[in-house]
Amino acid sequence: MTSVESLALQDGELPAALIAEVEQRWQSLLEHCDSDQAQWYQGFARSARRIELLQALACSHTLFEFCVRHPDWLPNLDAAGLLENSIASARWRAELSVACARCENADDLAQVLRQFRNRHWLRIVWRDLNRLAAMEETVADLSHLAEACVDVALDFLHRQLSAERGEPQSKAGEPQQLVVIAMGKLGAGELNLSSDIDLIFAYPEAGETVGAARSVDNQEFFIRLGQRLIKALDTRTADGFVFRVDMRLRPYGQSGPLVISFDALEEYYQDQGRDWERYALIKARCIAGDRAAGAQLLDQLRPFVYRRYLDFSAIESLREMKSMIQREVLRRQLQDNIKLGAGGIREIEFIAQCFQLIRGGQEVALQALELQTILRELAAQQYLPTDVVAELIEAYRFLRNTEHAIQAWRDEQTQQLPSSDTERCALALAMGFGGDWPAFAAALTEHRGRVSRCFANVIAPVETEVERPHLSHQRWRSMLDDLDQDEVRATLEEAGFDAAEEAARLLVALLNGASVQRMQGRGRDRLYGLLPLLLEDLCGVSAPTATLLRLIPLIEAVLRRTAYLVLLIENPGARGRLVELCDASPWIARQLAAHPVLLDELLDARSLYSMPDQAGLASELRQRLLRVESGDLEAQMEALRYFRLAHVLRGAASEVTDSLPLMKVSDYLTAIAEVVLAAVLDIAWQNLLDKHGSPVPDGDDRRHFVVLGYGKLGGLELSYGSDLDLVFLHDLPTTAVTDGERSVDAGTFFTRLGQRIIHILTATTRLGALYEVDMRLRPSGNSGLLVSSFTAFSDYQQNQAWTWEHQALVRVRAVAGDGVLAEKFADLRRQILCKTRPQAALVEEVIAMRQKMRDHLLLGVNKNTEFDLKQGEGGIVDIEFMVQYAVLAWSHQHPPLTHYTDNIRILESLNNNGLISSADTQALIDAYKAFRSQAHRLSLQEQKGRIAIAALGAERKNVSRLWQQLMLST
Repeated sequence: MTSVESLALQDGELPAALIAEVEQRWQSLLEHCDSDQAQWYQGFARSARRIELLQALACSHTLFEFCVRHPDWLPNLDAAGLLENSIASARWRAELSVACARCENADDLAQVLRQFRNRHWLRIVWRDLNRLAAMEETVADLSHLAEACVDVALDFLHRQLSAERGEPQSKAGEPQQLVVIAMGKLGAGELNLSSDIDLIFAYPEAGETVGAARSVDNQEFFIRLGQRLIKALDTRTADGFVFRVDMRLRPYGQSGPLVISFDALEEYYQDQGRDWERYALIKARCIAGDRAAGAQLLDQLRPFVYRRYLDFSAIESLREMKSMIQREVLRRQLQDNIKLGAGGIREIEFIAQCFQLIRGGQEVALQALELQTILRELAAQQYLPTDVVAELIEAYRFLRNTEHAIQAWRDEQTQQLPSSDTERCALALAMGFGGDWPAFAAALTEHRGRVSRCFANVIAPVETEVERPHLSHQRWRSMLDDLDQDEVRATLEEAGFDAAEEAARLLVALLNGASVQRMQGRGRDRLYGLLPLLLEDLCGVSAPTATLLRLIPLIEAVLRRTAYLVLLIENPGARGRLVELCDASPWIARQLAAHPVLLDELLDARSLYSMPDQAGLASELRQRLLRVESGDLEAQMEALRYFRLAHVLRGAASEVTDSLPLMKVSDYLTAIAEVVLAAVLDIAWQNLLDKHGSPVPDGDDRRHFVVLGYGKLGGLELSYGSDLDLVFLHDLPTTAVTDGERSVDAGTFFTRLGQRIIHILTATTRLGALYEVDMRLRPSGNSGLLVSSFTAFSDYQQNQAWTWEHQALVRVRAVAGDGVLAEKFADLRRQILCKTRPQAALVEEVIAMRQKMRDHLLLGVNKNTEFDLKQGEGGIVDIEFMVQYAVLAWSHQHPPLTHYTDNIRILESLNNNGLISSADTQALIDAYKAFRSQAHRLSLQEQKGRIAIAALGAERKNVSRLWQQLMLST
């Protein structure tokens, strides 16, 4: 090797902050070169193009690392003229096809794909950082690169799998190919340096393979092919990965099949497609496989995306989406994120896509994929002023160049502005500001400000008149300006406050407290602007002082986040709903004080009191999780917690305002839990796949894992503070192992899956825990395995379980996971419950367990003055035990008793089977509803589940009478 010579950097060639770093990289690079390579680099460093080398080494650590590992790449690219010139779009696939023709197996393919990607990534970054390519060429090259990798890999893997399993054909004998639909940035041909690629897999028609010893149906073939394609692209090897693949935009998300037929895909969007899925499909494009069939599929889906008329019905959902974007920026503190923050890339995309959804059905030109094309069309058709569009396009280019410069530094999927001085200097250098961070930051702020102004005006909120100060507000302002406690008391008393002296003490203590005294002028003005409005609203509630007491913790919680004070000042409806709900329930007040972000939910009465069904809940949560990076567990956990808090608040608001009956509230709270559990399972499963690979054989689309919900969850009777009684099962053989680099057996995989699920559910984050989890109902309780095999669980239930464990089976059902295993469990449950049992022994055991519970759980209750709704004699648990006894005693003669897991429908089934009279059935149902309704109300009032001994006397007598009749006369 030749001697290592210095770069001999001259004044002004690089910012001072980067000189030492670049010199060090240069020395390291030359040390890894052979003599010819070192000679090329040293010659290049002395040439007229020297500044290109300096710029690349200074602004991309990953480019430097690629050069160190492959010092021949840059010389070869330069010799081929590829550093200075563009590449024709057709050349990408042709070049990769030649390289892959030499591959003999999947490992060879993986290495070729990764080296192809990395070599071209180096070339693209070199050209981008040196402005040898415009931003438009950079994103096009990255998209061509990804498209070539997907297409060539798919061809190779299809041939390989066809040799094993035969060629897939339709029932009419027509050959079938997988269709790969790209969404998002790849669909639009606008990929960034470190983008995921969002894909959907589909195939044209049902059928099976031909030409192999054993045929398989087309879906199984294409699922296996899709799995291999993802593995070829996404798995990290010694050469890195090709592209991270995100399949969450497919129908039903991670819980849906990996590949479905065209008919099933079209049916899904027609029957279940949501507005956000219309939004996602705007950029859909077929990039691999049967492109003609893919184009036909997208044509079939076009009516779902683009209505044939001016779709003003989309305005409301777009307005909600816009509001969600703005709240998310505030909640996640994304101000320094140039994609998601205010005035960022996503806001520009949203502006364009708003017009596409509303007018795209009539204006075909607006159905284009590329963002700049759409923006220019908006100017041409005068939907936006020409100067505004020019500003948006200029800002978009600036932001995308900034995004690429951030990602070039370490090939990381981030749009966050750097915080270290070195990275900031490199970013400012890459952006043409000579390393001057303040100058770059000022230009960035200017562009983002222009975007924000346009974004604020698109799909503007419904105009509401900001409440003008009422004459009566003057008394509150005068009172607050003086703040003499006696004067405050007198003013409150005159306004009709009960316990005015206590209210005055609370108010004065708040305003004289250290937190308020430390407030800056603007925040203090906002607080004093809100309080008169709030005090006036309090005059209209039943207990103003008690409600003020409940509101003060919330006010204290937002003193340092005064945007919430502005929210309440400018939104009389939200403020009124806040006062109404806090008057009705201290529990709601405490939730809002603990999580002020929930104030957002009060802005729209329609959504606050609107309870979506379970499919709607699942779609909303899926949409929320899609906005989070798939590998960011902390962000996923926060999204789950916010979703659950917001929807539980909706349920409580509906209950205290009597807009939803008890049974519907319980159904809603149960649906929230089930949707959350399904999402948690998806996240945990993906996390384990990334670490260990899958324990499931290729071509098997099942997960072989199910979550069982016992007790209130199983019985669809969740309340606000309910924990989740869960049991986990799997049905893979113990010999199964995962297919990842860190392979583990199936038992270990599923145990870790269970542990991860519990962690996601119970970990305390900024928004608290999702749910408390109780796993004691699993076989052998806390000493048993966290996850049981189905065989072991079945054996335990058949041969070892206690009677009380069979009682628990009455209220258990599969709530998340594999549908096939859920059916196996349902069959087992029916078998166990339908066993013939000695009646005398059964009733004795049930009564003994009931007494044991009562003795243990009623300690400290004064039975002469209080009635415990749950454990008291003639209460909820007596009804539950009667129902459980009846199912265990009579299901062998009346199997329909096992169909349901909730007490009311089981009681109705007992009546339908002639086992309990209609009058007695109705008496138990009425009592059960009355007890649970009272328990819900007490929960919302943050009181124990106890009532006066004289209350609900008739209901208790009926339950006690029927207990005597059913249990003690048997």
